[in-house]
Amino acid sequence: MKRSSGARRLTALSTVMAGVLMASAACGSPASSERSVTPAADGALPRIASVNAPLADAKAAGVDARLTDAKPAEANARLTDTGPKAAGANARLAGPPAAGGGSSGAGTAVERCRTGALAARVGAVDAGAGQRYAPLVVTNRSARTCWVYGFVGLIMIDRNGDALRTRTRRESVQPHRVTLRPGAGAHARIHWTEVPSGRETRCPAAARLMIIPPDEVAHLEIPFTAAVCDDGRLGITPMAPGTRL
Repeated sequence: MKRSSGARRLTALSTVMAGVLMASAACGSPASSERSVTPAADGALPRIASVNAPLADAKAAGVDARLTDAKPAEANARLTDTGPKAAGANARLAGPPAAGGGSSGAGTAVERCRTGALAARVGAVDAGAGQRYAPLVVTNRSARTCWVYGFVGLIMIDRNGDALRTRTRRESVQPHRVTLRPGAGAHARIHWTEVPSGRETRCPAAARLMIIPPDEVAHLEIPFTAAVCDDGRLGITPMAPGTRL
């Protein structure tokens, strides 16, 4: 009985080994990928490693390689893309290109004229029937183009340096922005009367005029000799192009 049982084990072992060899030959697996067969110490059937393990390992390794290498590479490529699409997006973010052929300051927006960029004077006075009209001229004395818009502020000063009562009345004229190139000027018309009104017996004499350009805080001070009646009333129009009325 023992001999017949051993014979059956040898027959089964031979059959299994033959099947393994045939499977290896049919799959074309290299010799290095074959697995050995180890006989069991107690005479039981041997443990046989699967010939498909090399294929499964290789496929798994390939999948892992694609997952860990290709996808990050594609993501990095999209993030660092410098192709036409990326260039187009960057161009849209940067806005329209600056005009060529100019200096670095070309295309810079023109700013409002600051007090320090302006000079002022009162032009020739036009007199008639006790009324006085004169252009208040401001000139751009800076090296850059700027603009003025609206009404100036006015304060009269006497010969002692004291401020006189000044009532500035804005005329009903629509203001417009006036652009001043270096050396160019704009004007506002000043109107006052030298005829006493009401209880006035005399009109205070002004020696100088303090001018506050539109939207500014700092002022200019210029000579201004006039006797302004009607409680120090000065009519003023908004800034307009040119230096004459």
